[in-house]
This record gives sequence, C-alpha cells and structure tokens, in this order.
Amino acid sequence: MQTTSSRIKSIDDLRGPAGRLEALLNTGRPDAPYAALVCHPHPHGGGTMHNKVVYHSMKAFSSFGLPVLRFNFRSVGLSEGVHDEGYGEQEDVQAALKWMEQNFNLPILFAGFSFGSNVGLRACCGDPRVKGLIGLGVPVRAEGRDYSYGFLPKCTAPKLFLSGDQDQYGPRDVMEGVFERAPEPKRLVWIAGADHFFQGTADSPGPKLSLMQEEIRAWLQSEFALG
Repeated sequence: MQTTSSRIKSIDDLRGPAGRLEALLNTGRPDAPYAALVCHPHPHGGGTMHNKVVYHSMKAFSSFGLPVLRFNFRSVGLSEGVHDEGYGEQEDVQAALKWMEQNFNLPILFAGFSFGSNVGLRACCGDPRVKGLIGLGVPVRAEGRDYSYGFLPKCTAPKLFLSGDQDQYGPRDVMEGVFERAPEPKRLVWIAGADHFFQGTADSPGPKLSLMQEEIRAWLQSEFALG
C-alpha cells in the first residue's frame, strides 16, 4: 500500500446551480493515477461530509495517494441552496465532477454512503469520467423515503456494493435484488454484524468501519491495481 502524507485544504471555488458548495480536498501525490469523490448521507439525518463512513472511505482512497474531494450537498453546513429531495443534489455531484475534471484531469472513482450512494450513483452511472463506483449502505427505504435503482443497468463501470448484514435500511434480500440489476463487473460484500452505519449490533458490538475500509482497499487494489 502506498503511504503518503495528505494535506486537507478548503475548496472555495466549487459551485453548483444552487450556489457555493462547501468542500474539503485531501491532496494526493503528484503522480496519482485517479482522483476520488465521496458523497455524504441524508441531510435530514444529520449527514455531512464529516460523517464517519465518509471519513473512513476518504482514508481508504487517500491511503493510495489519491486526491479525495468531499463536499456538503446544498443546504448543508456552509453550502448554499435548499434541500431538493435528491434531484438538485445530483446536479451538485455533477458540479463536483466538473471541478475535479478541471483541476485534476484524472479518471474519477466515486463512493457514496446511504443517500449519497443513491444520488451519486444516479449522477455518475454512465459518465465516462467515472471509472469505478462504490455504494456504501445503499438504501432501499429509510425514514419513510423510498429509493429506486432502475438506472443501474447503464452502470457498466466496475462496482462495489458494501452493506452491513444487519442494515435496517437495506435488507439483504432486497439489496441482493438491487445488485442483480447491475451489469458486470460488480461485487457485493456483506459486513458481518454491522448495521446501516457500519456500527455493531447487540450480538456483534463495536464499530465495523475498519472492516468496511479494508474491503474498499482490497477492491481498489484488485480492480485498479492500486498499491
């Protein structure tokens, strides 16, 4: 694995249709072969770019020396605009992709958690700039909100789906049905004893974030020869 020191810098020039998007960049090494984008969970559940799953995902990418962009969706933190039920948020993702293309001109790897996975997959699937996609805790029904995945057949880039086997918002049988809609190449991994947030359960206490992070690293190594 590549070991590298990574600086964190605030990004002040990322703007979407609703205005400025608050963002942080973990800088990568100068010869990085990819850049990475990570999207956060639902704002109504307190989701921000500082979420633990988002942070651990960023660290997995950063461990290979890749630059990693995290940003707050519209209405979150210092980001301008109002929440748009996942529609305008897809435009936020597209604005982030454009910023990364302009600033790095590298193929992009995407990861999103929960709401961020649904919105990000919708925005990134079929985009030629995005060469790999990771859905973490892909939601099916959460807090009265339904999520659909009819767009998945156009996702032909390599895909990793990672969920806890006790995910309350993505039951195993339903998630396996979602996975079936996606074309190859694809991989589905269940983290034993983990809930939606990759935390432990009564039968398997303790956070499972390190296991999630290990699976991301292993997939990046096997699919993209990172190391």
